[in-house]
Amino acid sequence: MHVAIPLYDRFTALDAVGPYQVLAFAPGCTVTFVAGQPGPVSDDRGTLSITATASYEDVSAPDVIVVPGGIGTLDALSDEALVGWIRQAHEHTRWTTSVCSGSLLLGAAGLLTGEKATSHWAILDFLPRYGAEPVSERVVTAGKVVTAAGVSAGIDMALTLLALASDVETAQSVQLAIEYDPQPPFNAGSPKTAPEGLTERALSLIT
Repeated sequence: MHVAIPLYDRFTALDAVGPYQVLAFAPGCTVTFVAGQPGPVSDDRGTLSITATASYEDVSAPDVIVVPGGIGTLDALSDEALVGWIRQAHEHTRWTTSVCSGSLLLGAAGLLTGEKATSHWAILDFLPRYGAEPVSERVVTAGKVVTAAGVSAGIDMALTLLALASDVETAQSVQLAIEYDPQPPFNAGSPKTAPEGLTERALSLIT
């Protein structure tokens, strides 16, 4: 199974690396980072780069796409090379997926019309612009399209995807291998549970 993860300027690192870590462990799975041109692409903190080893043209028909989100997503929506690649590659994929605001790129490619989808809580309201029905869930599967909520949800999505593409035992084995056993120190990972006033502070970190 060949997985392609497209990178664009100011993507969120964990959106890409979380699913990469899960899927790269899976037997028979190859993961390639792609971009408009091969080379390093900077994340949304500006201090980390991941090297795309192939161009969109080099990987035109992957089995799986994982589209990360990030501060740069809104600018990337007008990148027809990226959006066009997502649209074209989707015709060949077994699964087309996104993490966080990457779902907006799926929407821009016309893949979410009439479908349920999720994203980071701060931009769920953007999804109806693309004909999608926003759902406040960790992972949403609609046919062969799988969307994940914000950042860390990409790991959950990749494990869900691995169970669908292979089997539950394989996904569980990978989960154990990476010791994915979340026990956060605070119950503040959702606007529904975060202390009053924390939402505005959190938004200031990501805008």
